[in-house]
Amino acid sequence: MKVITEAVLRSELRASTPECYTVPEGKILSPAAREYLQQCKIRIEDRMSKREVKKEERKPEKPEIQATEVLPMPTVQVEKEAKPQFVDYDTGAYYYDKPEHMTHLFGNTLVPKDHKRIFFRGKLDSLETLFVLNQTILLEMGESQKLIDDLQDILVSLREMMRCDVMNEPFRRELIIGLNHAELREHSHNPMKFYKIKQMVLPDYTLGKAYALLNQLRAAVRETEVAAATAFHEGREYTREDIIEELNRMSSAMHIVMCKYLAEAYKE
Repeated sequence: MKVITEAVLRSELRASTPECYTVPEGKILSPAAREYLQQCKIRIEDRMSKREVKKEERKPEKPEIQATEVLPMPTVQVEKEAKPQFVDYDTGAYYYDKPEHMTHLFGNTLVPKDHKRIFFRGKLDSLETLFVLNQTILLEMGESQKLIDDLQDILVSLREMMRCDVMNEPFRRELIIGLNHAELREHSHNPMKFYKIKQMVLPDYTLGKAYALLNQLRAAVRETEVAAATAFHEGREYTREDIIEELNRMSSAMHIVMCKYLAEAYKE
């Protein structure tokens, strides 16, 4: 293929300066010649390039692939299935909401408000209030602080008992009014040996108001003990023998307190 040099081009264009220079077919411009035309601002038209363009135009065009915008996947809020919050102690049934006629036995376990276990707690609550009231009365009557302290020690056991029942924990308290379980039993069954007092002296108005108040507390403890035996009796078993036993020992403790009162052991 013949090359058109810059010298040939200058000679050819000596007479005129065209707007466009067409490169003859079968010839090419040298780099210097092409640069000369560009300097002269003469547009270059290459016949071979035109022919190649026409061939390209005849080729079937590939479909243009349009870029599509990738959108983020929508966030779908999946609601978690609600789980039952409470369980029926007697039937094992589940509840999503606490029924108004039911109350907590412990944790998320529910029983009807008239359940025997709740009845026992009501008795225990009433017994605590009676201890506080009678302590107040005895204090106003000028009775010994030692007597008030013994009653307070029993009240502490009652409050711990309530907590253990509600928390479903075992009851552990070794001493009541300074005596362990074996000593409470022995002192209660043989007051003559320890206090020179006959066993279970029946209350009488002649024995005074203080003794009557102490006997009221003893009887209330026995009532609560019976309520506990009923509450924890399931089939042939008793589920909270620790609480039942402790109330029995409290009853003994109240008998001992009454004996000590008659023996004037609380005198300052």
